[in-house]
Amino acid sequence: MERHELYKNLENFNESIETLFVSLKVDALKIRIKELMNLQLSPNFWDDVTKAKKIIEELNDKKEKVDTYEEIKSTYLTINELLEITNEEDEEYSLIIEEVKSLSEKIKDFEVLTLLSGPYDKEDCYLELHPGAGGTESMDWGSMLYRMYLRFSEQKGYKVEILDYQAGEEAGIKSVSLKIKGSYAYGNLKSEHGVHRLVRISPFDSNKRRHTSFVSCEVIPVIDDEVNIEINEEDLKVDVYRSSGAGGQSVNTTDSAVRITHLPTGIVVTCQNERSQIKNRETALSILKSKLAQLEEQKKQEKIDLLKGEQKDIAWGSQIRSYVFHPYQMVKDHRTNEESSQVDDVMDGNIDKFIKAYLKETA
Repeated sequence: MERHELYKNLENFNESIETLFVSLKVDALKIRIKELMNLQLSPNFWDDVTKAKKIIEELNDKKEKVDTYEEIKSTYLTINELLEITNEEDEEYSLIIEEVKSLSEKIKDFEVLTLLSGPYDKEDCYLELHPGAGGTESMDWGSMLYRMYLRFSEQKGYKVEILDYQAGEEAGIKSVSLKIKGSYAYGNLKSEHGVHRLVRISPFDSNKRRHTSFVSCEVIPVIDDEVNIEINEEDLKVDVYRSSGAGGQSVNTTDSAVRITHLPTGIVVTCQNERSQIKNRETALSILKSKLAQLEEQKKQEKIDLLKGEQKDIAWGSQIRSYVFHPYQMVKDHRTNEESSQVDDVMDGNIDKFIKAYLKETA
């Protein structure tokens, strides 16, 4: 990397740092950190354990953001100073180049984090996949997306719990329900909510014709127990059935799987990962609560959009992204126009560029 390129990068870094300072509201964060630290010093701090834990979580989150910002700013200033006293022939020059590359990645990652400011962005999430019409072809596409999200979660260090898994008769999945646990799991994955479209030469078609398949992906945050969502037992239809899984030790051979239908809304949730019917019911009710909370948020947003005179497609049921395997290779997000020709890379869980583009678009 030549010297003028380094200076150009440093100019961009400076602009990014100034933008981060404004978007993060660093001064306000520092004031809030002091307030939270003072609350911790209170002699009655641990009287309410739940409240105390929330304060500690908020404090750690805000301190992490300020510390990361200060680290980025400090690294930028150090690189700037070193560049002024270093020649291209010096051994330190190659180290500066590596530091610039490293700082560039840190800023990109941190910029994404600053965009995650929604009320539930930091929470765990439920992710469900439901293949559309098309039989085995769509079910196979469902299993491909299932693997993609497992790989993405693995890369992020998230823990994945399979709540419900319905295997297809020939291949793929009829449906799958996951609980993904980790910091900002919902914030990162909310961009995946919608219908995903695949175009490829079908491996199940002896005539090698091109097929189009659809799978709907639903992503909802895990709602805190303190959120007041009332569920009347009279509004629920509860079915118990024998669970079915992918095989091996994961198969539960007792009639403990639970399907709950919320009659007023028609929402259906299932859970079969536990051997206890009671635990499956508790998990299913937790998912239902989260879905009802999200439904309320959606209604509020629709009212706001109506008042604004905006016409927007509801994310659920709309085609958000196309994955074309033939006659060319391209993944394109129709909301942001972000695209990639690295189809294999995307299917291996590398969807960060689509997530970041979506967060910027909706910020």
